[in-house]
Amino acid sequence: MTNIALFGCNGKMGQVIAGIVNSDPDVKIAFGYDINTEAKNSFPVYNNTESIKEDADVIIDFSHPASLPAIIKYSKEKKIPCVIATTGLSDSQLAEIDSLCKEVAVFRSANMSLGINLLINLVKKAASLLEGKFDIEIIEKHHNQKIDAPSGTALMIADAISDTLIDKPEYVYDRHSVRKKRSKAEIGLHAVRGGTIVGEHEVIFAGNDEIVEIKHTAMSKEIFAEGAIKAAKFLVGKKPGMYNMAQLIEE
Repeated sequence: MTNIALFGCNGKMGQVIAGIVNSDPDVKIAFGYDINTEAKNSFPVYNNTESIKEDADVIIDFSHPASLPAIIKYSKEKKIPCVIATTGLSDSQLAEIDSLCKEVAVFRSANMSLGINLLINLVKKAASLLEGKFDIEIIEKHHNQKIDAPSGTALMIADAISDTLIDKPEYVYDRHSVRKKRSKAEIGLHAVRGGTIVGEHEVIFAGNDEIVEIKHTAMSKEIFAEGAIKAAKFLVGKKPGMYNMAQLIEE
């Protein structure tokens, strides 16, 4: 039995994870953490780590960047591995996570979907084959409540492509302020926000007289919750270090 500390338990993703855990005999939510403690849950919920009484084997974080200091502090004090799925983190916060993984096992991914990670493998291969001959554009679509743009997943895809290319590209987020032709050495990133779109990511390779498109569409939040729970199970017992979805899939 894996006991989970669920940070952001009363948010949308937290509630989805709680629902899935209820039907999985191998995992249990030991306690939740959220600024909102009024919602009814089948487990205790805290809004400060000092009051926590229960023990946990692993943290799943689907909260908010503002909660990261509390998560890191608690993880270090209790030596609990941590699955960090929150997006919109700053460079300094990412540096703090890099420091945390020296003391405990950390699993970080901007997207917990197995399908997205397959897309990344495919676009890396395409980028390697098409480099210099095709322009690369990334379009991501999400619901109108999403705060960060572009999405962490879009940046994860762009970074994977950049690591593959020999000539490192420039990320271009907005072209309206500069009137000039598109350069070859760039990746365009575009964000769409509207309605209840769960998540859609499309990578376009546009060449002369031909276009290659690779796309992933999330139909529900359950795919991210399932991935986070798999990551939590995977992380228990691991040595300190940074882990990712590729390692989970391989194991």
